[in-house]
Amino acid sequence: MCPRKVRHPMDDPLNLVRRALVRLYSLWVSATYPFASLGSNLSIHFGADVSKTRVHRMKWGNSVTINKDATVRVELLLDETDEPVLVIEDECIIGPRCAISAKNSIYLERDVVLAPSVLIQDHSHAYKKDVRQTIRHQGITEGGRIRIGQGSWIGQGSVIHCDQGELTLGRNCVVAPNSLVNRSFPAYSLIAGNPAHVIKQFDAAKGAWVLGSSRRAETEIGLPQAELQASR
Repeated sequence: MCPRKVRHPMDDPLNLVRRALVRLYSLWVSATYPFASLGSNLSIHFGADVSKTRVHRMKWGNSVTINKDATVRVELLLDETDEPVLVIEDECIIGPRCAISAKNSIYLERDVVLAPSVLIQDHSHAYKKDVRQTIRHQGITEGGRIRIGQGSWIGQGSVIHCDQGELTLGRNCVVAPNSLVNRSFPAYSLIAGNPAHVIKQFDAAKGAWVLGSSRRAETEIGLPQAELQASR
């Protein structure tokens, strides 16, 4: 008896239309938006929110991907210089519903991946200037600076926030979903919690992973299995 042929379902034609629209929109943004610098092969969803009037303060590398409903913005600045405030290097992926809001400096090194619904912000809403005013009329704080190292993965729903000074994540860090990162961490750290702390970290001198201050099992912090295997 001949084995039955397995019929694989065809891709939804609407998905083909969506991909075509994303490609056309990406070409249009690449050709018409006045970025400080923009590499090749940009992929930006037509549902993303990137203000054309402020992209002259953004520098994006090659093969950057901006997914649906992501918001990427530079806050209104009084000093109109040409220095980029938001830098996204090659091969970075900004997931759906992510929000990046830069005032001073947000720098994503190459191959950084943001899972859905990540917030990265280098300032806060001001609330101390005049308590008689509503928060929306008090502006924003002076803020700090954020740098995320090459190859890092930021889990879904996480917040990376720096209101003063500098916040740096070393290369190949993993931030577990729903974490609040408000201080710096060294390279090769597995980070989780609110506020975030090191679960474990790769010790180059010992050539092994060592436990951090918390001994919670990785399975309790919601990391995908693929990321758990990569961290071991």
